[in-house]
Amino acid sequence: MARFVLRRLLYAVVVLWLVATLVFVFLHVSPVPVERVIGGPRATADTLDQIRRNLGLDRPVLVQYWRFAGRLVRGDLGDSYINGMPVTTLIGERLPTTLCLVAGAAVLWFGGGVLLGVLSAMRARGLWDRAATVLVLVGLSTPPFVMALALLQLASAGFGGSAAHLFEAGPPLQEHFLRRMVLPWIALAFLMVATYTRLTRGAMLDVLGEDFVRTARAKGLPERRVVGGHGLRPALTPVVTQFGIDLGALIGSTVVTEKVFGLQGVGQLVYQSIALGDTPVIIGVTLLVTFFVVVANLLVDIGYSVLDPRVRLA
Repeated sequence: MARFVLRRLLYAVVVLWLVATLVFVFLHVSPVPVERVIGGPRATADTLDQIRRNLGLDRPVLVQYWRFAGRLVRGDLGDSYINGMPVTTLIGERLPTTLCLVAGAAVLWFGGGVLLGVLSAMRARGLWDRAATVLVLVGLSTPPFVMALALLQLASAGFGGSAAHLFEAGPPLQEHFLRRMVLPWIALAFLMVATYTRLTRGAMLDVLGEDFVRTARAKGLPERRVVGGHGLRPALTPVVTQFGIDLGALIGSTVVTEKVFGLQGVGQLVYQSIALGDTPVIIGVTLLVTFFVVVANLLVDIGYSVLDPRVRLA
């Protein structure tokens, strides 16, 4: 296990370096120069030259890259082009909000999707299965921003008829947190619940048709034990794989949800940075998302051996 984890960590370092290099190259060959974005359309040539000198953009690209790589090794992502603040500080201020948003939504979509998928597989082609199929179709066909706006309107009607009233801080703290976070959790998890319900249902139907499940039933074991003890664990393998991918990638893809509900998270930060051409922040957020994806996949690989003893990490 230790060798496997160490090897994957080395792979993670290589992946982070490759992603950082690619993002650096792509952003530095952009058709719109950074100094033009910062200086604005009316900036003079002297102003643009001054911005380039201040940012070190007048030096050769290789020199800029080696400076960037050196800072990255030390854990320094540089400073924002817009306000001069360290990128790590900007991300650190926004990250707790995004982590709370993603964690709450992940619990809802994973738990709800697995539960609905298992119940649908146990009652295949029955009333419950058909109802879950309708939910899946609705979830897959509803864009996240539509669900967010719908929830916002429904909740605002229940809390006084004003959407702005939802985000007013005031006692009690629990009520404010409920208004502030639970609605974004539901909006973010709704589409994912539909996806995980369909994925879990398909995996469970495949596993329940295996010989070892039929043998367990032939022994007279209760159906609950057959499904939970023999069928669910191997069926969760593809679900956990998808969960690791989604959980890591979602860190940087919460822009719409954060925008609708007024949450100042990483999604909003990267949106603003792209609009302003703030290259260091874009690179920093990209590396953060890559890190979470790599870590999530590492945890998924380790979890395989727990879910299915037939899987060997070596």
